[in-house]
Amino acid sequence: MALKILVAGGFGVGKTTLVGSVSEIRPLSTEERLTEAGRPVDSLDGVQHKTTTTVAMDFGRITLHDDLALYLFGTPGQDRFWFLWDELAQGALGAVVLADTRRLADCFSAIDYFEHRAIPFVVAVNCFDGARTHSPDEVARALDLDPGTPVLLCDARDRASCKEVLIGLVEHAAASYEARLRPGAGSGG
Repeated sequence: MALKILVAGGFGVGKTTLVGSVSEIRPLSTEERLTEAGRPVDSLDGVQHKTTTTVAMDFGRITLHDDLALYLFGTPGQDRFWFLWDELAQGALGAVVLADTRRLADCFSAIDYFEHRAIPFVVAVNCFDGARTHSPDEVARALDLDPGTPVLLCDARDRASCKEVLIGLVEHAAASYEARLRPGAGSGG
């Protein structure tokens, strides 16, 4: 059995890095060099050193047991590639919304996307070197998250840190699905 997980968030937040650091296989990446043609639509504010971007998706895999694997699909961050999200989201167990506190507004669109489709998600704050540290509660308030939406701190470059985020997502998704199956769930009672 395979479980599908999306890794989403704004441009330059570390989605490709997260998939690559945790995948047990060499990840499939559709990274392409940024071009002059993209300059008017790809703001490099806060990510001035970025030279590539995902143009379709990233893919990685983690085997949990002989009969269970996680398939990770990293989404492109720019609005112009959002038409791919609906295809990538089909059948997803849940999503990791990667956030950068220096550009927190960049993850609002991803949060809205998963909230409107009732896809369980966690917010994983990628703790960049030199960025001011904020507590998970502060980030949850700033993002106006629904109560119970987990906010986790991580380093997208660190395999163990990324595994903890994925464990948090799977636990949250399982709890969300169990809550929906309870008698009276969703009927206001």
